[in-house]
Amino acid sequence: MLQTAEKRTGRNAEQMPVLSRDRWMAMKQRHEDELAGLLDPYLEKRSRQIKDPVLDFLFEYYAFRPSHLKRWTPGIGVHLECDEPSELPEISEFTVKDGTAFLNPDFFPNKRIRSLKWTLEMLEKSGDKKPFFGCFGMHEWAMMYRAENVRHDQIPLRLPDEEIAEFVESRPLLCTHFDAFRFFTEKARPMNRHSLSRETFSDMEQPACVHTNMDLYKWAYKLHPWISGEIIREAFFNAVEARKTDMQASPYDATQFGLEPIKIETEQGRKEYLDKQMEIYRNSMPIREKVIGAYRRVIDFCYEFSS
Repeated sequence: MLQTAEKRTGRNAEQMPVLSRDRWMAMKQRHEDELAGLLDPYLEKRSRQIKDPVLDFLFEYYAFRPSHLKRWTPGIGVHLECDEPSELPEISEFTVKDGTAFLNPDFFPNKRIRSLKWTLEMLEKSGDKKPFFGCFGMHEWAMMYRAENVRHDQIPLRLPDEEIAEFVESRPLLCTHFDAFRFFTEKARPMNRHSLSRETFSDMEQPACVHTNMDLYKWAYKLHPWISGEIIREAFFNAVEARKTDMQASPYDATQFGLEPIKIETEQGRKEYLDKQMEIYRNSMPIREKVIGAYRRVIDFCYEFSS
């Protein structure tokens, strides 16, 4: 599991922050405990094939396993006091030398730098845009508009198909997030104000979008183990809240899962959705900055260690 370094290049080890064994073990334990409070009951229910429209989505759509999420990491550029390597998280990129362990940038695949730069630029550009709060969660309705098949057939609908269609036809579709738009029905796509594509993904992202803020979790875990476990955990819990809002504002009836509907087909429901969307936006902005900082840090380290 562990690599033993005979030499190092780049930054001097004395310049790196060093966490005492007690401190990093406490951070690791806190990470595991906070996630266990949500994940352990979920995994127990999943073992009995009980559905969860929030966590099922996050682990199926984002394809990052609960076991990986629970695996704490200090992130790049941090040394851990370590007399017993078996106490370290099971991460192959660790190197142990002179009583400390660190994530060795030599093990970072240089071929990933280009994609990291694209992600960093996208996160910075979208974060700088003026937030737009006018969509009211209509994307889930557009995914059901005159659909032949129900996407989540294990969850009943709140309204009959014809009422769903009438509501979609009565409201503008203003989705800016391609990965939501691509699930619109064929009949709903031409109704969207914006013509979205994979090529325009970066240009259309904006910081108030609930799905964009949910995706901060994706951009965080894609940097595992080079990003700190704390940032991934924070982004995950933020994604949970965003997904809850997604389901509450949808035409599905998820009350059996403890999710009371946000009835965006009513004026009061749209106000409720707007308040929740603004809350998610405010909570997401500092997470975005942390993810951006982690990408910058990894890119800087990898360049320095490869030079």
